[in-house]
Amino acid sequence: MKDSIIILCGGGPAPGMNTVVCSVAKTFLAGGYRVIGLHGGYSGLFSKTPRTEDLDFFKADAYFNRGGSYLQMSRFKPTDKDFEENFNLSLFQDNNIKLLVTVGGDDTASTANRIAKFLEAKQYPIKNIHVPKTIDNDLPLPNNAPTFGFNSAKDEGAHIARTVYEDARTSGNWLLISAMGRSAGHLALGIGEATHAPMTIIPEMFNKTDITIDKIVKLTLSTIIKRTILGIPYGTVVVAEGVFHDLADEDIKAAGIHMTYDEHGHPELGKISKAVLFNELLEKEMKKTGLKAKTRPVEIGYDVRCQDPIGYDLTYCSELAMGVYELFQKGETGCMVYVDAFGTARPLYLHDLQNAEGKIPPRRVDIEGGIAQNYYNFICHFVTPADYEAAKAYVPNPEAYDFKKILNW
Repeated sequence: MKDSIIILCGGGPAPGMNTVVCSVAKTFLAGGYRVIGLHGGYSGLFSKTPRTEDLDFFKADAYFNRGGSYLQMSRFKPTDKDFEENFNLSLFQDNNIKLLVTVGGDDTASTANRIAKFLEAKQYPIKNIHVPKTIDNDLPLPNNAPTFGFNSAKDEGAHIARTVYEDARTSGNWLLISAMGRSAGHLALGIGEATHAPMTIIPEMFNKTDITIDKIVKLTLSTIIKRTILGIPYGTVVVAEGVFHDLADEDIKAAGIHMTYDEHGHPELGKISKAVLFNELLEKEMKKTGLKAKTRPVEIGYDVRCQDPIGYDLTYCSELAMGVYELFQKGETGCMVYVDAFGTARPLYLHDLQNAEGKIPPRRVDIEGGIAQNYYNFICHFVTPADYEAAKAYVPNPEAYDFKKILNW
């Protein structure tokens, strides 16, 4: 029986999923291996009836440049009981599987770390290598290397946002854009910088103060006031959804926003449009201040996850896949594949990346770094002390809208 490898995809989609899976398939097929695709993410490893199929050259060649994921994905997270009682070892033994390739973000990587420890403890002759994926760009790769999918999502997000900006300019409105980013603001910042949005609000900005609804709203009004002073009656504000996830429960309730709550009493923010929420909060505050500006909400979310990958990700994902083969041939396991700017692959060992809980922590925007600081210093518009006198024509207390005072920078 041929030596085999098996591939699964976890979490949510990102452009390049098929490129990685199909490039892995092509590379290992050329090396004489059988390639098995596992549907359902990690759930298939802990099921007695996993859904699998062989990936041949023709299937891989037909899907490698398409968006979405040919292998059905899942957010399934195995429990300790699953590992002890439900791990499908026979799947590996019956198919002579030598390597498990996992493709996914921080949650999938954290589970890959658990699997690496499990395989080592049981002394099963199975290697595992993880491929870092996420449009959030929040896996800890060296030298600010992106996760695959990020650049394609940013490209489509910027396409939407620059169209929205043109609408704002044409109609004299303010468009409030919410962008995906559960733990980090990379995507929102990338979209904001690419489209010269005069304000982008990300969780990392609040490194010296707590995130509150009042501060989010005041940062937005700061840019509206500044542009009004400059005679620019339009613009866009990009906000990362993560700022709403980090709000205190009592802050949300005090704002009077109506939403459902889970069994633990936490607001189910995933079920509502962050852009609509943002717009509603802003309109309430503008009524109090008397500021006149038309605002409209725009959500950038699921529309950037399953698009066809751009050229960058087609190349990058192919290199990651070939990197998996190289690392496997060198005997590496329990690692994440990293490919540098020159195409050289090396392993990042999952146990070196884990925190005290064994999870892979997200990489956040370096708010003190050049990318963020250049954007906020040279592209953004916001109230400064030099604007106080002019701002008094619109608000009685302009210092309350001073960008740096709001953030305690």
